[in-house]
Amino acid sequence: MIAGLTCATLLVLHRRAEIEIKDQVKDETGNVILTFQVMQQQHQISLNHTADLLATLASMRNGDVTTINDAGEDPWGSSDCDLLALADPSGHILAMHSTAGEFPIAVAEVMLRRSGHARQSSAWWYSGARLYQVAIQPFYNDPSNKIVSGVVIAGRGIGAQELNDLARISSTQVALRYGDNIVASTIPALKQAELADQLRDQAAPEQVQIDDERYWGSLKVLTPGLNPPVSLIVMKSDREAMASLVQLNHMLLGLGLLAVFAAGVLVFAICDTFTRPLGNLLGGVDALEKGDFEYRLGARGSDEVAQLTRAFGRMRSTLQANEAQRQRLEEHLRRSQKMEAIGRLAGGVAHDFNNLLTVIKGHTGMMLEQLQPGETLYSSGRQIEQAADRAASLTRQLLAFCRMQVLQPKVLNVNGLISDMAKMLTRLVRADIHFSFHPDDSLGRVKADLGQLEQVILNFTVNAVDAMPNGGTLRIETQNVTVDGGVARNRPGVPLGSYVMLAVTDTGCGMDAQTKARIFEPFFTTKELGKGTGLGLATVYGVIKQSGGWIWVESEPGKGSRFEVYLPRVMDAEETGNTVAKTAVAAARGQTVMIAEDEDGVRDLASNFLKSAGYKVLSASSGGEALECARRWGKPIDLLLTDMVMPQMRGSELARKLTRLYPDIKIVYMSGYHDRGEGDEQPEEGPVLLQKPFSRDNLLSVVAQALEGAIVEEQGAPAMRAIATLKSPRRLGRRNGRRMVV
Repeated sequence: MIAGLTCATLLVLHRRAEIEIKDQVKDETGNVILTFQVMQQQHQISLNHTADLLATLASMRNGDVTTINDAGEDPWGSSDCDLLALADPSGHILAMHSTAGEFPIAVAEVMLRRSGHARQSSAWWYSGARLYQVAIQPFYNDPSNKIVSGVVIAGRGIGAQELNDLARISSTQVALRYGDNIVASTIPALKQAELADQLRDQAAPEQVQIDDERYWGSLKVLTPGLNPPVSLIVMKSDREAMASLVQLNHMLLGLGLLAVFAAGVLVFAICDTFTRPLGNLLGGVDALEKGDFEYRLGARGSDEVAQLTRAFGRMRSTLQANEAQRQRLEEHLRRSQKMEAIGRLAGGVAHDFNNLLTVIKGHTGMMLEQLQPGETLYSSGRQIEQAADRAASLTRQLLAFCRMQVLQPKVLNVNGLISDMAKMLTRLVRADIHFSFHPDDSLGRVKADLGQLEQVILNFTVNAVDAMPNGGTLRIETQNVTVDGGVARNRPGVPLGSYVMLAVTDTGCGMDAQTKARIFEPFFTTKELGKGTGLGLATVYGVIKQSGGWIWVESEPGKGSRFEVYLPRVMDAEETGNTVAKTAVAAARGQTVMIAEDEDGVRDLASNFLKSAGYKVLSASSGGEALECARRWGKPIDLLLTDMVMPQMRGSELARKLTRLYPDIKIVYMSGYHDRGEGDEQPEEGPVLLQKPFSRDNLLSVVAQALEGAIVEEQGAPAMRAIATLKSPRRLGRRNGRRMVV
């Protein structure tokens, strides 16, 4: 059997090698033909240029035959041109000059008539002994009337040296044929007649035998449509390739004989019927060790080896399922760590950016107070103020993504929220999109920030509409979901428990795996430049995570997307909105305010605001400097206005130390984002939190509230709401039994 297979293999390889050699030779000969055509085109361009110059000279001399003689003595330094001729409009050659051998005028006239007189700008002429590539150019004594006065011809002879150079470079044999005659060739002259006889019976030189040597070749007709045609023939010998093939055959034959001998030894060595099943099982164990779960196991029969093999197969299936689950969990962990790292970066950027916006907005406000609306600088100031407001909005979206936004959570019914938003959502959805809402009648309640949850639904809706430019279906549904072990395997990362699920499904363009892995990153967007900030889904991610929920995405290109939001279900009763009373802010009575802020611009701005309102101000750039300043002051300090995040000493630590020195001191924290450090504790009544960036009126209102205990609500800035507590971002702090909201 092995001997038969070896012989068959030799025959197949031999045939395949011949085909590959033939294809390789064809490719090489084709490349040579392309090279020749490129050279031909370059020479033709040079000949056309020479013919143009000669036509211009003939036109200037009114077709004088001396033009050819003068040009022939010095053909403008062109080494490519060795044939010049001048003919009248009827095709009679008036003058001819040749440097590569005699060209009979009668033959030239025949060639000119065959070229169609002036109707063909390039051609191949054969003088009977030499082949020429020519350019034909008419000339006019009066160019305005376009009457041809004659024709000039510039040509170059194709010699054996040019073909030899091409053959030497490509290791081939090259020949030019005019009709059935070989006019130039790299093959010795004695063999050209034999080559011509073989080519006469073939349309293309597939295979040519010369002196017991086989050549494979290609033929290219250079003058299609003309008779007789000019053809380029390129041939390559297969002697070297066939010699290598013979060596390969000998080696394979030796290997075949060795295989026959080895097979005989192996047949006599195998004597145990359990060897093959045990070997298969061992192969499965080795494959499993390398992580290959697809290795085929043979478990035929009911003997002990077969039973052991089937048990191993069941164990391998269990390990494969566990490995897939582990990979999914690791991927989810990597994505979570990546989002956490981006969140920390975004929080730091928001902190520094809010400091800059505080300075910009504060000084812009002071500048606008000193300008009249009709002044030129007043309009510029308003533009700066509006740009700062937009920047503050982007910062709030970043804070929402990194879960440092201060929220105002309350118990909500998601069905009621979506129903209230139905009119707004209907306006966002185009007429070519079918919108539907499918609520769960027994839907549980969740605890979340009303405004932020509305933003989540709006972002989902806008993204779904953008994903369906040609129309489609948008479906919003709610459902009570209990995540158990089975559901958690399909939703890795979602903890077990009871949830309210909000799902938004569209039939849009969908997303590939790479896009889906990055959709929650800040500033990542697939929309055109200027069409989106890339913060919509990042904000959604932060809001859901800060509310204790989870988000899951399913999407494939061309099959739409489905976003599922899981919010923990609560049993508390639904809360209704509370109306916060507004009271006037008490005027300053010369109280002393200590400002602790490491940013010089923010500290100076707050100091100017407070001084202009009549407060005594002590300022420090750090917690240690604030304590030292308080000791030097030696008088009561009514209020501490401190940044939450400062180097060396956090604001909460400074507040505790100053409270020991001044038990009645009031505390107001400033922060560009909500960042609780280790040990951030506060009294039960809770300090006031001032959100950056802030305005002069905002700062004075918060300070007055803290000093007087009044409840103040800043009008016109709903996005700057802050809950007066640092203990938990989900609870409202209380002071004197009343809620404090800035």
